[in-house]
Amino acid sequence: MTDQHQKIVALVDGSIYSASVCDHAAWIASRTGAPVELIHVLGRREASDTHDHSGAIALGARTALMEQLAELDAQRAKLISHRGRAILDDAQALLEKAGVTEVTTRLRLGDIVEAVADVEADARVILIGKRGEAADFAKGHLGSNLERIIRASHKPVFVASRAFKPISKVLVAYDGGASAMKAVDHIARSPLFQGLSVHVVTVGTATPEVTKGLVDASAMLKAAGIEAETSVLPGQPETALAKLVEEAQFDMLVMGAYGHSRIRSLIIGSTTTAMIRSCKVPVVLMR
Repeated sequence: MTDQHQKIVALVDGSIYSASVCDHAAWIASRTGAPVELIHVLGRREASDTHDHSGAIALGARTALMEQLAELDAQRAKLISHRGRAILDDAQALLEKAGVTEVTTRLRLGDIVEAVADVEADARVILIGKRGEAADFAKGHLGSNLERIIRASHKPVFVASRAFKPISKVLVAYDGGASAMKAVDHIARSPLFQGLSVHVVTVGTATPEVTKGLVDASAMLKAAGIEAETSVLPGQPETALAKLVEEAQFDMLVMGAYGHSRIRSLIIGSTTTAMIRSCKVPVVLMR
């Protein structure tokens, strides 16, 4: 399958981010010509209609009560399924209104990471909102499945911001690691980035090794027809990058993701998680 025919896989859950996911999918489709597949995943627990109530009912309860509870469970499962289909129908309508002609929908039952794993071979990008339906906005929590998907996916993961804004300026965070080089290679190969203003930055000290890395990244992009500026920024990546995105008004951040283990991330924190949480623009992550 050629890149042009690989799908944009967009995950929608009915949260406030779903409309933004659709708008970003339409933008990517308009620049790449790729079809869009919308996926809504019903968790096994919420969709199950086979709950066993026998252990929760005291001795003497009538069989009729158990039958009524089972019927209520079945009705609930049907309503959740209908709601999932309605979410997909609404998302499809948004994409078609935006001019996307190739849109398919898929209602899945099970784990969302397993659902992504099943379709990512045919995907050019996985698109998901920064926060899901159950996230605690007041505490700045990210979606509970976001990190799991980013860690498991072999394709770029596009994390949509809360609202879509036209994208013309792209910041690439480059640390010389494998995932950062993969990100630059992806930008060079993808029609998505053609014609956009691209700036590659390394946070740290301008050593000869860092300078050479930026020169190599710039050369790779130039060979693909992308004239990229480069710079070295002092400070800590979490704060320096977020400040640069805000002050220079970049529209999108591209970076490598989760270069360290979960245990190390738990102890010292994760640059990836901090960047997704603090940036108000979409973040594209490569592993």
